[in-house]
Amino acid sequence: MKVTLCGVRGSTPSPGPEFARTGGHTSCVAVGHDAGPPSLLLDAGTGIRRVTHLLGGAAFHGAILLSHLHWDHTQGLPFFAAGDRDDAVVDLRMPAQGDALAVLSRAMSPPHFPITPDQLRGRWSFAGLDEGVHQIGGFSILAREIPHKGGRTFGYRVEDGRSALAYLPDHGPITLGPGPGGQGPYHEAALALADQVDVLIHDAQHTAAEFATLSGFGHSTLDYAVRLAEEAGARTVVLFHHAPSRTDDELDRLSADLGSFPAVIVGREPLELLLP
Repeated sequence: MKVTLCGVRGSTPSPGPEFARTGGHTSCVAVGHDAGPPSLLLDAGTGIRRVTHLLGGAAFHGAILLSHLHWDHTQGLPFFAAGDRDDAVVDLRMPAQGDALAVLSRAMSPPHFPITPDQLRGRWSFAGLDEGVHQIGGFSILAREIPHKGGRTFGYRVEDGRSALAYLPDHGPITLGPGPGGQGPYHEAALALADQVDVLIHDAQHTAAEFATLSGFGHSTLDYAVRLAEEAGARTVVLFHHAPSRTDDELDRLSADLGSFPAVIVGREPLELLLP
């Protein structure tokens, strides 16, 4: 399994030189079989624009899994050039909540945007996804609902028979109680998704110091991400969904204090990971 971080920011893109080493695009992770081209995309923030370059001029044939429908996870869809062409084939899935196309079109249609999702070129399909195990594009996908403010949100576990990836980009466990560290419990759904995975990509938008005033926004801390990885036996944790104001230098200083077990990686664009 080849994993490429195409967008690592949360909430809004972060342009400017102080963010250049980490990257400023919003959430998107590209997954391919072995070292092949990406065929599974996790979220469609502005980072999805990078996927066109990864495909080297080819049209995208594969699936997009949306964790939820907030702007920073969908705003790249109409700018995905490899998916907006006559020979593209795209299977878009999202947490089930009524008619998928109608729900997605609330934010992508006039007067908010010139076209609707079904006016993208190529063969697009739109469908809701329920919790459970699904076979999509040659991957086994476990979808579990996780707490996050403002709409139904899924975390995903992606397996190819040899390696496993967990993706929890927006996660607010504090809504389930304080947990052992005061930042939320290591609850059953999160542990099932991250159990013994090779890589856990996890929401790390806040610092512990910020959390007292920002806990109601539905996100996790860097510390929670690392501790969840330890509790679940994940081999590596990738800190993700960085606050849009978090500079490269700040991320370097913060990550240096988090220890090395499990291995801790600051998510940067376009970091590639070949699993296992």
